[in-house]
Amino acid sequence: MTVSMEIIEADITTLDVDAIVNAANEQLLPGGGVCGAIHAAAGPGLAQECRQLAGCPTGSARITAGHDLTARHVIHAVGPVWHGGERNEAALLASAYQVCYQLADEAGLSSIAFPAISTGIFGYPLRAATGIAVSAAQTYQAAPGSLRHIVFCCFGADVSDVYRDIHHQLFFDAP
Repeated sequence: MTVSMEIIEADITTLDVDAIVNAANEQLLPGGGVCGAIHAAAGPGLAQECRQLAGCPTGSARITAGHDLTARHVIHAVGPVWHGGERNEAALLASAYQVCYQLADEAGLSSIAFPAISTGIFGYPLRAATGIAVSAAQTYQAAPGSLRHIVFCCFGADVSDVYRDIHHQLFFDAP
């Protein structure tokens, strides 16, 4: 079976997919950026469910219901805060993506949408984070589980341009 990949500019909270990924903090509480937008759109039930999970370590993820979102689930991925690349940030970010795919497969989901995890207030450089995100999707495509559609939901043309460039490099320019 094949897994399609799409890069779009949109508000992730409006997407009709099985799961949207939240760029979450370790407490899984409403925060800023995409995390705050997801919590606001999902309603208070999401924060209540997240409090019951008692947090999530960096490099991992947790799954909840979508509550008032169109998406049926939210996968809360905790990416690393950027500290110059000296604190295992790349491995932690890759792990967060891997756990998202694992949780999606365990739940039997067919579609998932990712924001640019860790690139907002966590400060991860966009090109480096995008390379990790697209490489994780490429790895998933090579040995897929239940997912049939992966969406990279970008906030603005500057972000989607980087995703398209990295995607082209990895899929078409690679030897």
